[in-house]
Amino acid sequence: MSVLLLVVGVLVAALGVAVSIALHEVGHLLPAKRFGVKVTQYMVGFGPTLVSRRRGETEYGLKAIPLGGYVRMVGMFPPQAGDAPGTLRATSTGRWALMADEARRASAEEVGPADAERVFYRRPVLQRIVIMAGGPLVNLVLALVLTAIAVSGIGQPGLVPTLSGVQACVVPAGTAATTCRPGDPTAPAAAAGLRPGDRVVSFAGRPVGTWQELSDGIRSRGGQPVPVVVERAGQRVALTVTPLLTDRAVLDPATGEPTGATERVGFLGVSPSIAVVRSPVTAVPGVVGQQVEGVAGIVVRLPQRLYDVAQAAFGTEARDPNGPIGVVGIGRLAGELNQRPAIIPGDEFAERAYRLIALVAGLNVALFVFNLIPLLPFDGGHIAGALWEVLKKAIWRLRRRPDPGPVDVAKAMPLAYGVSILLVGMSVLLLYADIVRPVQLPG
Repeated sequence: MSVLLLVVGVLVAALGVAVSIALHEVGHLLPAKRFGVKVTQYMVGFGPTLVSRRRGETEYGLKAIPLGGYVRMVGMFPPQAGDAPGTLRATSTGRWALMADEARRASAEEVGPADAERVFYRRPVLQRIVIMAGGPLVNLVLALVLTAIAVSGIGQPGLVPTLSGVQACVVPAGTAATTCRPGDPTAPAAAAGLRPGDRVVSFAGRPVGTWQELSDGIRSRGGQPVPVVVERAGQRVALTVTPLLTDRAVLDPATGEPTGATERVGFLGVSPSIAVVRSPVTAVPGVVGQQVEGVAGIVVRLPQRLYDVAQAAFGTEARDPNGPIGVVGIGRLAGELNQRPAIIPGDEFAERAYRLIALVAGLNVALFVFNLIPLLPFDGGHIAGALWEVLKKAIWRLRRRPDPGPVDVAKAMPLAYGVSILLVGMSVLLLYADIVRPVQLPG
């Protein structure tokens, strides 16, 4: 059964990657066709073609290496300034100029006699931005939809303000005692009459919906009599509690581990229960926004993060679970997540579904952020070129100069080749690290 769960998790992750990539490319394909750009190929994957079918002027197919995809549009690069459309100067010298010329030549060769007005670079700037941003925006929409299904539809195990335990006494801080000893004071919750199974409805006159709200209320009202309402056996019971002002360990918000410091806060002596918690749909943008921020942080510090991965792969350090991970690592994590037993008995299928859907949602967040990097060959490189064209034309108008025409994005091809080489190197490093030093899930 454990092996089957592992295989199912890997297959779900692989299917999620493939569908996410395919829909990303649809995000480019549909607006391109809508705006009249000639699209000759829609491919999922790279390398040799496994299967393809031509419909109209477009070939649709699957390729052997499922690590990406592309939509081929004619006329991605304009001719060099001063040249007639479809022509190319033969006098360029220097390695970088030749790279740009080759890109222009390949782009010009795809343009047939009837395609002069259907090339990508002749589309208005806004249309080009919509075409190139369509792919990442599809991934963002997928992330929002999948996150809504996971956190609002299925829900996840979380702490709720239904009391699983009520301490009989106050155990002195810093001791390992687990039972009451003579002379230990009665815990405030027990003294007030709280019982296991009570669901706290309100605290200090404020409705309580989550354990965190109750915990914050207790900690902030040490030494103060506080009205509390609980639901017990279908009836509401009003009580008054006085949280004890005591020294408690300060926890690291990131890890939940004690920092070694203490603070004087209120203490009641109650424990939460674990149950399925469904967040409101209004919370979904915030959840996805935090993920976008986290992935953007990885991108900004990518060289350092890759150095950390290399140190772990070729050393003895553990991988950072919040660092970059490759396709093999994603599949492995999906399998391990699906193998893990459910936290709440009886909800095994729902918990596993939540984990896998949330994983694919996070993958789409990563695709959204990485594809907006403002460098070729990412979609963001073409978007940046279009935005620069807007700015450049505005400057030219202010100077009363003639329209400078489309921005020559081909000049960025040397940088694009360099970025591509780095991407290949990163993929190889992550593949090796995912095999020899995989990310270990906490717990």
